Amino acid sequence: MLYPVAIEMGDDEHAYGIIFPDLPNCFSAGDTLDEALNNAHEAAEMYLEDLAERQIPPPQASNLERLQMDPEYHGWSWAIIDVNIEPYCSVQQPQRDER
Repeated sequence: MLYPVAIEMGDDEHAYGIIFPDLPNCFSAGDTLDEALNNAHEAAEMYLEDLAERQIPPPQASNLERLQMDPEYHGWSWAIIDVNIEPYCSVQQPQRDER
């Protein structure tokens, strides 16, 4: 799935920060943009693994254009991270007891 990520640009004194609007509390950072993006991919996989363990299916990705217009993300840069959600999609909805 192609998840949009918001990027807070770093500099010589500050790390690059990345958040996933579709994965609450999932974030990463790195001294370079490449490092932050690689760390973001790993963070997303760990997040989705945790959801799967709790029997929660992966969330759908938001529309990038809508996110870019959201005032909450004013001034952030954007990228798309391709995350293979297939290993986490076998989550079955709990069966209701039909007794």
